[in-house]
Amino acid sequence: MDAFYASVEQLDNPELRGKPIAVGGLGNRGVVAAASYEARKFGVHSALNSKTARQRCPDLIFVPTRFDRYREISHIIRSIFYEYTDLVEPLSLDEAYLDVTENKKDISSASAIARKIREKINEETGLTASAGISINKFMAKIASDINKPNGQKTIPPEEVLSFLETLDVKKFYGVGKVTREKMYQLGIFTGKDLKEQPMEFLEEHFGKSGLHYFNIVRGIQKSEVRPSRLQKSLAAENTFSENISSEIYMMEHLDEIADSVQYRLERRNLAGKTITLKIRYRDFSIQTRSRTLENYISKKEEFLPVVEELLYQEKMRDSVRLLGISISNLNNEEKPDPPETDEKEIIQLSLEF
Repeated sequence: MDAFYASVEQLDNPELRGKPIAVGGLGNRGVVAAASYEARKFGVHSALNSKTARQRCPDLIFVPTRFDRYREISHIIRSIFYEYTDLVEPLSLDEAYLDVTENKKDISSASAIARKIREKINEETGLTASAGISINKFMAKIASDINKPNGQKTIPPEEVLSFLETLDVKKFYGVGKVTREKMYQLGIFTGKDLKEQPMEFLEEHFGKSGLHYFNIVRGIQKSEVRPSRLQKSLAAENTFSENISSEIYMMEHLDEIADSVQYRLERRNLAGKTITLKIRYRDFSIQTRSRTLENYISKKEEFLPVVEELLYQEKMRDSVRLLGISISNLNNEEKPDPPETDEKEIIQLSLEF
């Protein structure tokens, strides 16, 4: 979906249309849940703290989140997906993978299916969606961002390799900020640069991930669309520019991290019982401290006091370079799985793009 939460707010409140708005982020220490395209022009985006958002866009309008409303519309959208295929893997309220190799409408073109789905979403909700169509999940995800908003992009099999060669390595699945900088230092800036590196070189510099990078730049990804996909945990963490030793400063950072955890739980309609504090010390050693509660929790005011107890549970062994909070033992494990489908071998697609 295109700027989903913000678009819903503009849909329901015509006075907000055409204006820069941020959903969430209320208060000086809040976190933006979504930004309208008008706000994005100023560099406002999800997960940005509200103080920085205001600095970047002084006319920014903050509106509270309404997750019940977002879930209501998400259910409508998901029901449209199931009109075409049962192989739907939701990633969040506003995003999902669909496998339409075999579809309920017997439509021979994947691009046509995407157009029909987008048209019906607009008819039934008044909102716009964008789509990416290609040979696997990675390629489809990349394609979905190209013609946003309200567009779609197809990358057919014969164009995959040439497309990947032009891609910045930071766009590749599994390449985070640290790996990106390391690749840049090694002179690997594009897919073409990455493809020129032998397997031995990639494994030497990136360990077990070397095989993944070797395959992904060749368009090889064997991850199937899994309707029964369950998230096992949800976390947020922060690496500090300078190591810290004071628990008081640590709690200030953990308070901000807790905002992100609550936002992610609400976004996915999840709650959990097990709270874990992650501590990475100056020497890169990692310690975790956990506690499991009797009831499911999802609100910051419910789990932050537990995090504080875990922090003061014992003295720090050294100064700290990273803190993180994770919630596991989630309530999605109690929900019934979608109907099982027969396992299928990965075969060459015969569907037209």
